[in-house]
Amino acid sequence: MHRGGARGPRGSLGGRLIGTRTAWTTVCDGEFFCPGCGGDRNYQRRTGRRRFVFLGVPLLARGEAGPVVECAACQDHFGLDTLDHPTTVRLSTMLRDAVHTVVIAVLTTGGTTSRAALDAAVATLHGAGFDDCTEERLTALVDALAADTSSTDVPDCVPGLAIELHEALGPLTPHLAPAGREALLLQGARIALADGPYTPAERDVLATAGCALTIDPDDVARLLVAATRTPS
Repeated sequence: MHRGGARGPRGSLGGRLIGTRTAWTTVCDGEFFCPGCGGDRNYQRRTGRRRFVFLGVPLLARGEAGPVVECAACQDHFGLDTLDHPTTVRLSTMLRDAVHTVVIAVLTTGGTTSRAALDAAVATLHGAGFDDCTEERLTALVDALAADTSSTDVPDCVPGLAIELHEALGPLTPHLAPAGREALLLQGARIALADGPYTPAERDVLATAGCALTIDPDDVARLLVAATRTPS
């Protein structure tokens, strides 16, 4: 929705006599991703009242305008649904959290007993921006999660872990292209494969992650096979 500012006057004598003017009122403000600027900007959420103008004097009310989101930089107007898109900073945080959740989910299937899986997990998290991640911290976190859920060597993804995956991946998924969602799943698959073929528990966790990423089950199966043929 582009800026809906005052309409230009119209009429005789140079088109300056008659027109419609909108008086805007700011309701709140904040930061958003501006589609016009293509980056994070400050905004004002505004509502307006239209009035018929004659000789520059507001006369008759012509109804409500907005609400709109006005960018403080380009001053364009957009619909309120623009605020549903996370800012660049927020999107980056969501992506980091998603990578972390997928890594921990895969490791809960027994990956902390494998040095190769731990090495792959640490490398993945370092790449996502977790510079202080170590094998010891990962092991402690996974052990704490296992104790909290009272999970044992069952092949099914425990309910708490499934909830974690959906909470971390669900809000992010609408903002990722299909290739981005597949890349997240493949990161988990490569960690699972670091110490050998998939175990039933690893397949179950990866299937749950694929579901949270809204990847079709057939595509999940295809990606898991592709990961076995691609060097990490």
